[in-house]
Amino acid sequence: MHHRQSIRMKGYDYSLAGAYFITIATYQHTCIFGEVLNDKIKLNKYGCIAFNQWIRLTKRFRDSDFPAFVIMPNHVHGIILIGIGIGTKLGPHSPKTPSLRSFPKFNVLPGSLGAVVRAYKAAVTYRINVMRDTARPPIWQRNYYEHIIRNEEDYETIWNYIETNPQKWIDDRFYQSESATNSTLK
Repeated sequence: MHHRQSIRMKGYDYSLAGAYFITIATYQHTCIFGEVLNDKIKLNKYGCIAFNQWIRLTKRFRDSDFPAFVIMPNHVHGIILIGIGIGTKLGPHSPKTPSLRSFPKFNVLPGSLGAVVRAYKAAVTYRINVMRDTARPPIWQRNYYEHIIRNEEDYETIWNYIETNPQKWIDDRFYQSESATNSTLK
């Protein structure tokens, strides 16, 4: 029997107030959200859904903020500030550093990082599946990458990475030519 290993920090409570960097990849890294032209992302109709649903997270998770993000052809990068509050715009100079404490395995609390990512992926998936009138192939790869932002230097580096990601698309580890787009997603 195969048991999946968690990629999360053991014993860490992802519902704690703090700053997190996430990357969510599309299924098989298929370029479904648009293309990069002249170092700028040009979103298609599915990319616009991904963009708009990220913006809507501020309405759903009022105790959190989503100050920086980019929708790339086959992945999304973003900074999520859990428990900071929508009225608090931190900018790239003052993240809160989360602390460590015991957290039950497999428990996803409302407002936690896992709940936010799950809500985002579900909202994007639902809207795209309605548009294309099918649930296959899936929109997202399982799971997501996360990094706990621990200090101001880390925060600024990640903020800059997100802002400049389209200019570095050809060198990105997720890079695939836009011709790699699955025709069933068009």
